[in-house]
Amino acid sequence: MSTVSMSDELKLNPILRLGAFIALLALFILCIVWELWVDPLVPGGSIYVLKALPLMFPLYGVYKGNLYTMQWSSMLVLLYILEGSTRWYSDTSVLSQRLGMIEFFLALAVFLFAIFYVRPAKRLAKAKKKAQEQKTH
Repeated sequence: MSTVSMSDELKLNPILRLGAFIALLALFILCIVWELWVDPLVPGGSIYVLKALPLMFPLYGVYKGNLYTMQWSSMLVLLYILEGSTRWYSDTSVLSQRLGMIEFFLALAVFLFAIFYVRPAKRLAKAKKKAQEQKTH
């Protein structure tokens, strides 16, 4: 029976952190450019550009690799996965469909990078909790 000590090193992958940040930043920029200039729902830009605003909040935390920010931002981008897939398959403009596809894949990339970045920390916390429970019994 192996126990997990408090001195175990937590090794988080910096490539996953960087990937999550780049994909999140690209998604943020895409949402702004799409709704203001490339193919807005309303000519001349639309208020839908505000959909990019929630993506601004986790940028710094994802850049720094904050575990809590990675967790909640992975849940946030699920909305962008949903919107991207909906617009990919339902928009009438071919350009908008392509942008929806890009949004879908960028949001999916953020989600996967963040989940796999946080995974070792979750495993370590679970192992420590199990070891603590075994000590008390």
